[in-house]
Amino acid sequence: MSIDLKQLNIDVIQEAFRSSKFTSEELTTAYLANIKKDDTNAFISVNKNALLEARAADKKIKAGQAGPLTGVPIAIKDIILVEGQLATGGSKILENYQASYTATAVARLKEAGMVILGKTNCDEFAMGSSNENSYFGPVRNPYDKSRVSGGSSGGSAAAVAANLAPLALGTDTGGSIRQPASFCGIVGLKPSYGRVSRYGSIAMTSSLDQIGPMTNTVKDAAYLLTQMAGFDKYDATSSQTKVLDYIKNIDKDVKKIRIGVPEEYFARGIDEEVKQAVEDKIAILKKQGFAIKSVKLPYTEYALAVYYLLMPAEVSSNLARYDGLLYGMGVDKNLSLDDWYKTVRSQGFGAESKRRIILGTYILSAGYYDAYYKQAQKLRTLIKNDFSTVFKEVDALITPVTPSTAFKIGEKSKDPLAMYLSDIFTVGANIAGICALSLPIAKDNHNMPIAMQILAKPFAEDILFKLGNYIEKTKK
Repeated sequence: MSIDLKQLNIDVIQEAFRSSKFTSEELTTAYLANIKKDDTNAFISVNKNALLEARAADKKIKAGQAGPLTGVPIAIKDIILVEGQLATGGSKILENYQASYTATAVARLKEAGMVILGKTNCDEFAMGSSNENSYFGPVRNPYDKSRVSGGSSGGSAAAVAANLAPLALGTDTGGSIRQPASFCGIVGLKPSYGRVSRYGSIAMTSSLDQIGPMTNTVKDAAYLLTQMAGFDKYDATSSQTKVLDYIKNIDKDVKKIRIGVPEEYFARGIDEEVKQAVEDKIAILKKQGFAIKSVKLPYTEYALAVYYLLMPAEVSSNLARYDGLLYGMGVDKNLSLDDWYKTVRSQGFGAESKRRIILGTYILSAGYYDAYYKQAQKLRTLIKNDFSTVFKEVDALITPVTPSTAFKIGEKSKDPLAMYLSDIFTVGANIAGICALSLPIAKDNHNMPIAMQILAKPFAEDILFKLGNYIEKTKK
């Protein structure tokens, strides 16, 4: 049977299941067929058990034992572990590695009856803003195949935008969910640090990484977070803060949300079309009765520099485990230990990973630790304090997500600094540990998506969902 997969969401899928319009098995089959024809390079591997999972979900649905997520297909970024499936992290060094356990976030979705379609392409070990750093090749933007999908969760963003999956998981260390979501015209949520367990996510920067949903609608992101969120004994950084019923209250008290507009996010360097689209949306919200005020985050200008000191320092430590001795890429067993390490790591890691390992090792070395890493940690505290102060005056902040829309493949790959500037509006949320949502609002004159970012204090995802859902429903 033919199923229209265009921008499907959870409510529409569940209604189709209830009315017997199609089954989970039929829906999964349709997505797998689309993945087979895909020309964006969004997927690294497909789950060979997807149809078995769908059939099991159909039995639950038929027996009246289904929840809101039962039978709904989802794609998983290939940095998040699913037992028995490839977990490459987009790297040659883990090219053939199969996960021996499942990440807590994915396990909770599987418990709810979701169907795993497969693993999506990403920048190597989540290091990149364009998905050009993957060993498996770049992911192309579904809106224009000559442009990047964004990174590092570019495969997940492209999968949802190209109707290869209705939902996907990504990870966000400095904008890696929100930036590709913005470039591909979908919704992307970076939860508060500690809201979703990191257990089973290949670590890049442990003090910044977060798993989050990438969806067609804000409500779908709320559905996924409700299921994934909560304390996990396997992750010492996961929070015991109560998980709210995000769906139940998504339409309540929206006009009571006080909105702040940080001056620093609308300064020079931003494309005029992006700036205008976000400002137009703010003006509409003001007309609709929202209280909106200009606010200041004075240490924002240091956020990118802080991020690119803290992140490589932790990368240098986290990537030290990849040596090919226990898992992943191996080489000639007759080599000495030194030569083994040199061969595996020089052949296994890509250029960007090597760059960040070298930079991080330098930052942490004797004589430079105090000058760089320690200073960055002090500034991190000041940036967190900035947000804490502002969130006493307002409930949410509205900013652009990226300085521009999706750029051409190869345009910035030879200039790391230009590439790093793509994260200028997103890294602050990771440094401060707050939550942030990317929401599509317009198109530029090349028909490429433009998004706005909504920020809220730690564990105030309910505010993001309320405001984001309101904007989404009223934007037409």
